[in-house]
Amino acid sequence: MAQYKTPNVYVQEKSIFPPSVAEVATAIPAFIGRTEISGELKNIPQRITSMVEYAALFGGPGLEAFNFFAEVKGAIPHNAELDLGDTKTKALVDYVESIEMKTDKQGEDKDETLKPVADHLLYPMLEHFFANGGGACHVVSIGSYVDPDINDAAKEKKAFSEALGEIAKVDEVTLLVLSDAIRLGASDYYELCQSAMNQCRINQDRFTIIDTLDSTDPFTRTEGTLRTDMGVMRNALTQDLIYGAAYYPYLEVNAPRYYNEDQVIISITGTMQGKEDGDDDIDLSGDVIMGDHVGTPMYALLKTELNNNKMVLPPAAAMAGIYARVDGTRGVWKAPANVGVSGVLGPVQTITNSEQADMNVDADSGKSVNAIRAFTGKGTLVWGARTLAGNDNEWRYVPVRRLFNMVEESVQKATAFAVFEPNVPLTWLKLRTMISSYLENLWKQGALFGATADQAFFVNVGLGQTMTEDDINNGIMNIEIGMAAVRPAEFIVLTFSHKSISA
Repeated sequence: MAQYKTPNVYVQEKSIFPPSVAEVATAIPAFIGRTEISGELKNIPQRITSMVEYAALFGGPGLEAFNFFAEVKGAIPHNAELDLGDTKTKALVDYVESIEMKTDKQGEDKDETLKPVADHLLYPMLEHFFANGGGACHVVSIGSYVDPDINDAAKEKKAFSEALGEIAKVDEVTLLVLSDAIRLGASDYYELCQSAMNQCRINQDRFTIIDTLDSTDPFTRTEGTLRTDMGVMRNALTQDLIYGAAYYPYLEVNAPRYYNEDQVIISITGTMQGKEDGDDDIDLSGDVIMGDHVGTPMYALLKTELNNNKMVLPPAAAMAGIYARVDGTRGVWKAPANVGVSGVLGPVQTITNSEQADMNVDADSGKSVNAIRAFTGKGTLVWGARTLAGNDNEWRYVPVRRLFNMVEESVQKATAFAVFEPNVPLTWLKLRTMISSYLENLWKQGALFGATADQAFFVNVGLGQTMTEDDINNGIMNIEIGMAAVRPAEFIVLTFSHKSISA
């Protein structure tokens, strides 16, 4: 009791409210990949909230190089007065009427099955994340676009692994996205995803969004690759499946790819008629650079063609944004499904109901893959909400896993004040009241199932309930918490019958 010696009026404040649980953020992803600028920021997670902040730290997108084929239709008459010196192809560009990209359909680059996908995805991934409702996130650069290690698969994989290790130290992160690593190939990419899910289990506060690699030839649309792609992923991922969700297929984004005009090459073929009858035609073929011909008709054709060459991205970045959007508008307990994907023309593959049946429920491995589908009049929708543990009765659904992640971490941090407090009934009461109040609030918001709070959750703590005398003597306080998490209505069955007409 305070000792009062000077006559005066003394004011005291008495706390009547119990301690409360502060809810942690639920959709803070970490993106790992290569950036234009790296330097001192290499392998150091940076928190950003916009593309402006990203550009200030890491620069712009990776600029691609493209090859085009142009043919001058018909022989150019000699009186066209073309300069037949070094500038002959510069004059020839004015006669180009159509341009065609050099791609697989010309028989080139047969090994590059992901040729619609850019070499460096981090920048466009972030753009797509923000376009779909994303907010704060963390970015880790593993190096610049021109780093010589980029061509060494072993070193590149190690760089991703080291960056993943740095992200493990960032407490705020709740989602992991590794899309920029798809260029390493299925084996290395899925091994990194497995490491990410292992990290989720150890940290118990995060979740991995996985791209199921799409090997479909973008021009021939080879049949049967969907089942093949599912099989590769299912064989590769074997552990900690409750901490990850896979999505398929890739998305065609409503934005052109980034390119360097000085690395856009046009191979032109054409001839000019000889001066006299019987003279051989003069071959005017040659390669020209787009950036050297600003303002010409050919340049305009190239701009149109390049603008029509839309970007293709794996879906994980968009899903991270959708997770954030749904969490903010409905809550983490709402499935991030039956919601639209923003900024896309559509998925690169059309998935049918029968095909999704195999994706959603796999009889052999139980590893579910969530489909992204285009519906007439509705646009592109996320049409699945299962974790990779698709046959697990407890952790089958993404919102259930993420709800428990949120509650577990929120309660863990809120109860830290009780460490070294007396392990007595008064302390137990404070903790039980605090946790019950938090869970009751979640129940009122619709996160927990039950007609009453008692049906929705329980919090037990006390001697003879959750602890023995030996526990107390050893400084252990056990608190048991149970929650009836709501689950998504994945299958809605409508039963119709004829109604008999009574007399």
